[in-house]
Order: sequence, then C-alpha cells, then structure tokens
Amino acid sequence: MIWVSQLINGVLLGGYYALLACGLSFMFGVMRIINLAHGDLAILAACVAFFMADSAGISPFVAFIGVLPLMAVVGWLLQRGMLERSLRAGILVPLLTTFGLAIVVENGLFEWLGADTRSLAPDIGDFAFDSWAVTGNIYIGWLAALIFAVAVALLGGLKLFLTHTSLGRAIRATAEDPDTAELVGINARSVYATAAAIAVATAGLAGIFLAMRETFTPYSGPTQLIFAFEAVVIGGIGSLSGTLIGGIVLGVAQTFGAQINPQGFLIAGHVVFLAVLAGRLVFAAVRTRGGFHGLFARRS
Repeated sequence: MIWVSQLINGVLLGGYYALLACGLSFMFGVMRIINLAHGDLAILAACVAFFMADSAGISPFVAFIGVLPLMAVVGWLLQRGMLERSLRAGILVPLLTTFGLAIVVENGLFEWLGADTRSLAPDIGDFAFDSWAVTGNIYIGWLAALIFAVAVALLGGLKLFLTHTSLGRAIRATAEDPDTAELVGINARSVYATAAAIAVATAGLAGIFLAMRETFTPYSGPTQLIFAFEAVVIGGIGSLSGTLIGGIVLGVAQTFGAQINPQGFLIAGHVVFLAVLAGRLVFAAVRTRGGFHGLFARRS
C-alpha cells in the first residue's frame, strides 16, 4: 500500500514540475529559445508574492491577481528589449542573454531580500499541509492536488487556446515559419512578445506555488530550471501534453527514488532524464543513418 501512496504523491509532484516546465516548453516551441533565466523568473514572482504578503498582509491567493499580470509585462519587455535583438545574432546569443539575465535577477533579489530562506506556507495556514484521507495509509495533500489541477487546466487551456483562437493560430503559424506568417499579415514581433508574456506569466504561477509548498531563497532558480528542463526533455520539447507526462515521470521517479534511499530523490530523477535523453539521441541517430546498421557502420 505504501507504493500506491508514493505513486500518488509522485504524480501530484509531477503536476508542479509540469506547471514549472510549461513556460520553458512554450517559449522554446514558439521562438526556439531555451530561457536559462526561467527558474529565476519563477523565484522573482515568489519574492514579489512574499513581499506583498509580508508587507501588506495580502493573501498569497489574492497575490496571483497582481503578480501574474506583472510577470506577463516582464515577459513582454524581455522579448521586446532583449530577446528580439539577440535572436538576430543566432542561436548562441539568446542563451548567453538569458544566462546573464539569470545572474542579474539572482543578485538583484539577494540585494533586495537577502539570503534568508522564506516561504508562503505560514500565510496559507492549514492548506499548506492538510490532506484528504483516501484510506488508512493513503493521503492526498490539498495544496498538491490544487497544483496538479492547475497544471492540467493550464496545459489543456493553452492547447485549446492555440487550436481554437485566432491569436493561438497566429502563434502556431509564427512558430512554424515566421517569414511566411509575415507574408499573410501576421505581426511576428507582436506574436513573439505575446508568447514571451504567456511563458513568463506561467513561470510566475509556478513560482508562487513553489513558495507555498516549500522554502526558497534568491538563489533557488537554477534548481527549478533543472527540474523544468528535465521535465521538458522527458516529455518532448515543445509539446504541452508531453510536458505534463514528463513532469509526472520525473515526479514519480524522484518519489520512488527517495523511498528506496533517502539520497535517491534527485539521483533517480537525473537517471531517468539521462536515460530518456540517451534514448532520444540514439533514436535520432538511427533515423538519420537508416537503422542500427547505419548507426554503427564506419564512415568511408
């Protein structure tokens, strides 16, 4: 029965990873940019929500109303002010740009709030740790269930948005071929800015939930970036439904790893990520070279 409980907890944890990875996958799918500042932007949202709760006594759930539009504006300005210019210089420059942004955000948050650990869990009371008792040994946490439901709703809503709205179809067309999209009247610059706003807003959503479920510091961003990147690679880069699957696989692997060995939480997740990555690379090589014989054949 304990394995069933661990499986449920792993799936719910995967919901958080999927929520965290959503913006990273979305930005890459539209603009082919791996945003190395993604985790730090999530922590920025967590810090803003903490400041609102600590200084003004605003509930973290109410803080969503103010923080998410603010993060959307940050994403829009990031695209218009930095990424748009760096994209013209090739693939490497956007990586360096977002890496530099990550360092600026981390150190800016350190100067603002210091290095102490913080959490929004005290501000949401019993909701942070209470749970439903399914059976005598199986419990489902309220907060974990809420995060999972939000992740499913967000990823599903984005898929519907991309499929059934004119702006969504414009985003898909621009992601496929921005030059051709421009020829049919789509403003690729505006589409990219909108996509960046959506991606950063979702990172902010994940950041606030992170602050509710555990402690964080201004330097917690790189760890969250690693989790998001692993979930995206496991599920398939640019795939929203795959992001949910990747997050769940990562969460279940970490949970079962911790059950086998207390130090296995992170190791199990990394092992699954590397195994999936290796499998994808081998599969790509096989397809490129025409089967396993071509993969291992010597070049003439």
